[in-house]
Amino acid sequence: MKKGLLALLLAAGTFIGCQDNTTDLPNEQQSKIDMSDFYVHTDHVESKGPAKGKSTKECYTMRVLNRQLKENKGLYQKMYDIEYATRKFIAGKKPDGAGGGKPGNGGGGNDGGGDTGGDNLGVINIPVYVHVVYSNSNQNISDAQIASQISVLNNDFRRTNNDANNTPNEFSGVAADTEISFTLANTFRYSNSTTSWGTNNAVKSAYPPVTPSTHLNIWVANIGGGILGYAQFPGGNSATDGIVVSPQYFGTTGYVAAPFDGGRTTTHEVGHYLNLRHIWGDGRCNRDDFVSDTPSSDRPNYGCPTTAYHCRSNDQFMNYMDYTDDSCMNMFSNGQKDRMRAIFAAGGARASIAGN
Repeated sequence: MKKGLLALLLAAGTFIGCQDNTTDLPNEQQSKIDMSDFYVHTDHVESKGPAKGKSTKECYTMRVLNRQLKENKGLYQKMYDIEYATRKFIAGKKPDGAGGGKPGNGGGGNDGGGDTGGDNLGVINIPVYVHVVYSNSNQNISDAQIASQISVLNNDFRRTNNDANNTPNEFSGVAADTEISFTLANTFRYSNSTTSWGTNNAVKSAYPPVTPSTHLNIWVANIGGGILGYAQFPGGNSATDGIVVSPQYFGTTGYVAAPFDGGRTTTHEVGHYLNLRHIWGDGRCNRDDFVSDTPSSDRPNYGCPTTAYHCRSNDQFMNYMDYTDDSCMNMFSNGQKDRMRAIFAAGGARASIAGN
């Protein structure tokens, strides 16, 4: 009887030992990495906008992600691991008790919070390949239009844009210079009779990305269906890594269409590429974007509102990860900065870009 009990105790000790080896964090820090609020798939169907006939932003990133999760059974685990590493990185750079999740929003205590000091990564430059795929002369956008978009990315991510002064006082204290910049590495041009490419990555299959581990690939091609753009989150297939933007919503000059003629569609999609969710979490008030300084919301905002109040707080509708008109967007938050920069840390999902 005693031998049997001893065997059981040894077995239990072995099991517990295996469990303890699942993380390299000290025991006192393990509780800080709470993944209970993590999600990837969402069944939420986004509104097409408040008024019929008005132009509204339509980003298909989450719907594309839903499809990829069904097609790639290992993607959920990859994204879970990236999120765990992101939260671990942010927790490691914060003083004790800083940051934390959104009150009443299942934040988990590991969301990005305020700017809490350097992460030793410096200014990160992302080299960009632009693939222009066109079926007519309008879609074959000029070099000047491409240059204008790179300029917008740099101004938006470094908070040197002309709209920065329009951030409401409530949020100006958390508006961030993300210390991420962009350089155009090359432009590729392809003539193709296809008039609309859809969101199934067909344009990426026709014209594969170039060194996606070290470069951001952007396909400028007509998506169709009123869709402005879509992106791939970190962790997806390298053969489809990058973002797609319709030509009339890329840049600020040439073949552009108001009210999305300010280059903010690309800023928005690059945010997804760098691991940001929509600020309303693609769900109701209890669905989080994993960032504590973007207030909870349950819907996107459209047009150019002067105020928006949902989930018992004012929406950060001027955030690049909402759906407002380009001229009304002007900020990323400090918490979003933390999330984006975390993926460039050693071992991060896009660390090879930072080391390029």
